[in-house]
Amino acid sequence: MKKKNLLGNTLFVLLSSLSLFARAQNTELSGNLKGLSGATVKISYNINGAFKEDSVKATNDIFTWKGNLTEPQLISVIVGNKSNSFFAEPGHIKLTGVKDSSQTYKITGSQMQLDAEAFSDYVKDLADQQEELYSGYYKASPEQKAAIDKKGKILKEQKENKTIQFISDHPKSNFSIYLISGRTSYGYSEVKPLYDKLDESAKHSVAGRILYQKLEILKKSRIGSPMENFAMPDTSGKPVELRSFKGKYVLIDFWASWCGPCRRENLNVLKAYNAFKEKGFTVLGISLDNKAVNWKNAIREDKMPWTQVSDLKGWKNEVSSGLGIQSIPSNLLVDPSGKVVARDLYGPMLENKLKQLLN
Repeated sequence: MKKKNLLGNTLFVLLSSLSLFARAQNTELSGNLKGLSGATVKISYNINGAFKEDSVKATNDIFTWKGNLTEPQLISVIVGNKSNSFFAEPGHIKLTGVKDSSQTYKITGSQMQLDAEAFSDYVKDLADQQEELYSGYYKASPEQKAAIDKKGKILKEQKENKTIQFISDHPKSNFSIYLISGRTSYGYSEVKPLYDKLDESAKHSVAGRILYQKLEILKKSRIGSPMENFAMPDTSGKPVELRSFKGKYVLIDFWASWCGPCRRENLNVLKAYNAFKEKGFTVLGISLDNKAVNWKNAIREDKMPWTQVSDLKGWKNEVSSGLGIQSIPSNLLVDPSGKVVARDLYGPMLENKLKQLLN
């Protein structure tokens, strides 16, 4: 289950720290939407890590919004209860179309938007195939679903390959940075080679520097990295340190009581725990809950016998934020010396890995 805001608390801090060299520049958005008829238009955007919303009154079908953006970014134009998003950047941008027909909207003056549209066209054939493939998924039989999933995996891999090729072909594009930033949940080893494809000009942009600092956070949990010690309260309030588990294989398991996929995955973790607890394996659960009663009830309901800790700060959990965890369930397998040997082991993957290591 992903964060509602993938930028999250960690990226907010990065954006704030970068504000010293992120110089705001004038942006003017001129809109002409048929049928607007003097309505109020809201513009939602980000300024140095804080989300802001401005309101402007249209004159007939025309409105003008002036703002100061520190970088090209995704903004939203909201009319009534309908929102449409596109990429804006410092300079003069024009928006034309019909108010209630977003497919007629045309953006000019934004290179990042042009690159986004080019990418959409580049992967359109695969995106259309995916949409058609899954259109009848919920009514399909188990056998049909298996076939759909198999074909879907192939299409996903093909789309991944085209995405990587697009980044390689557009190394100076802010949209390439955007694509890479959206993949940071994959981990350092997956993202760093994509970052290396960027031109130096892109790396030194505001967005590029934010991405670099995010990679520095992800580096802490890459395969082969030593895990830094941390301490967090257990269910009784007693501090538990990671180093107290040294000498064992430890699955650091990030979850929460409100996360459905986590609760289902708890069954797989419990099975692996029971199978290997006598062979030098244990689990350290880190909950991203913010209510102790919900956290403790879930531990009892899911019958989890291993150590559980939480600072009850939700997505602002100090350990998960410090490691760049952006979605749950998520886990890291740490060896007896304290190094990360695997990550995001789900279902039978965990048992299979432990068989390799402990049998």
